[in-house]
Amino acid sequence: MSKMRLKKGDRVRVISGKDAGKEGKVLRCIRDRDLLVIEGVNVVTKHVKPSQKNPQSGIIKQEAPIYASKVMLVCPSCGAATRVGRGYLENGNKVRMCKACGEIVDQV
Repeated sequence: MSKMRLKKGDRVRVISGKDAGKEGKVLRCIRDRDLLVIEGVNVVTKHVKPSQKNPQSGIIKQEAPIYASKVMLVCPSCGAATRVGRGYLENGNKVRMCKACGEIVDQV
């Protein structure tokens, strides 16, 4: 069972590896393998053959997946890279919270 508490559209900061310190938006989550594709992070070159979808062959640059344990959520209110906590509102709705400042990130 995955404990990944990040989702598509979150702003994250890379904390380890060759791209440490870079920030980007989560483009895609691969939950069964705990991987994330992040905008501008872990960019690799790929050789592509011509096809009907892509008639121009050549070398393209694209983002490759990175392990979720290498990134931290950037809190929209305090701007710090933080762990993600879970909390509940008075009406019983589950929310994601910033562990650094305690502010609500969004509803789950």
